Amino acid sequence: MMNQKKPHIAIIVALDEQNGIGRRGELLCHLPADLKHFKELTTGHTIIMGRKTYQSLPKGALPNRTNIVITSDKEDNYPGCVVVRSVDEALARCKNEDTVFIIGGGQLYRSTLDLAEILYLTRIHHTFDDADTFFPEIDLNKWELIQQQTYQTDEKHQYNYSFHTCIKK
Repeated sequence: MMNQKKPHIAIIVALDEQNGIGRRGELLCHLPADLKHFKELTTGHTIIMGRKTYQSLPKGALPNRTNIVITSDKEDNYPGCVVVRSVDEALARCKNEDTVFIIGGGQLYRSTLDLAEILYLTRIHHTFDDADTFFPEIDLNKWELIQQQTYQTDEKHQYNYSFHTCIKK
């Protein structure tokens, strides 16, 4: 019997200075470069999300990716997605993947942060006072920043932001 490899688990998230990630079921702001970065990293891979994250997607399942939705909702109306009931079940579906991406939301991030091996963080250099969904606190003793790119506001980006790549120590 061949050993099946385990995928690398990556978390990808955009968060503000207070770890806010959303408000009223939507992203905190529109950063086209972040959306492009997200697409470049996740295309061709499996993405795992919770029900609320799926419902926030404007056009449903994201193209050119295997979309897995974790939900206890009995209504399985998630076109273009694989529906599972737990993180373990989601990861069991990804045994032959190189990397899978956890894309939100807050509850899923909290339950998978300890499983993750890499973090792709978009740090928005602003605090959104009305954020109502948050990323868990990142223990800097457990993570090493290996790459950082910082960008200034421009005609398409209202806030300064940085892309950070962190690996588990």
